[in-house]
Amino acid sequence: MSKPLDGVGRIGLGCATFGREIDEASAWTVMDAALERGVTLFDTAEAYGGGQARTYRRDRLGIDDTREVSHEDHSSECVLGRWLKERGCRGRIMLCTKVTRGFTRQHVREALDASLRRLGTDFVDVFYYHQFDPGSEPEEAAAALDEAVSSGKARFAGLSNYTAAQMAGMPCHVVQPIYNLVKREVERDLLPYCRQHGIGVVTYSPLGAGFLTGKYTPDRTALPAGTRFHVMPGHADVYFTETNFAAVAGLARLAERTGVPQSRLALAWVLSNPDVGCMLVGARHTGHLDQALEASRLALPAELKTELDALAPVK
Repeated sequence: MSKPLDGVGRIGLGCATFGREIDEASAWTVMDAALERGVTLFDTAEAYGGGQARTYRRDRLGIDDTREVSHEDHSSECVLGRWLKERGCRGRIMLCTKVTRGFTRQHVREALDASLRRLGTDFVDVFYYHQFDPGSEPEEAAAALDEAVSSGKARFAGLSNYTAAQMAGMPCHVVQPIYNLVKREVERDLLPYCRQHGIGVVTYSPLGAGFLTGKYTPDRTALPAGTRFHVMPGHADVYFTETNFAAVAGLARLAERTGVPQSRLALAWVLSNPDVGCMLVGARHTGHLDQALEASRLALPAELKTELDALAPVK
């Protein structure tokens, strides 16, 4: 069996922003540019949707307003599916999606079928469990993921946001963890586990949902409108700490000294880890995509890599 990341470049396109932070026309422009530039791994999920983001804020935070560009549920899959149909390029794309929770055979089967309908395809290349679900029975969860692959509706089984311990007994060809300068927990156990077992690694949020760009201050009432933290305020709970802001300040100093843009340095740092097979970039415009591709061509000197490592040591 081929490996899941064979023939895939170091940069993949994260599609969570479609219909949530950018409209459909902008999403099509980004996808067209990605394909033209040789980016072929496109990552989505049933949970990514403008409608779902508004529901999240209302139900979890008691905020009932409009911050996303579309109220369409599952807008990421829907937009991507419409683009694939119009462009006729399914055979050129490594397509990945996820089911959120409830990992029974019946629910996983139904969720995969629903994703395939929205995407307008007979199969996805990687089908992930989006996160560990403590309420799902482990043996059934494993069997349901196996069935997704054996049915031919998914080529590879994936696990996203799992620890190495949670992966025990699960079928898995590729993992998708968060990984950036201030979120390095996977270096302790997950990356060594994947290296040992030949599991592909596709990381996401290399800029910490924009946190590492330096656009945010500790004032949660001053989140720039339309940004990831504004649309999905829960990100602030993950990143807004004194030590993380100190790391961003250190990154800015290194960028000024080296003349390399702050975001490009952070992206290049992720790609400097040989365990990372592919890094997802959630581009809101083609400039974000080009920035990531430029970072993939940037070789970090050993001394600079050491200085970047020291900004936020593994906890």
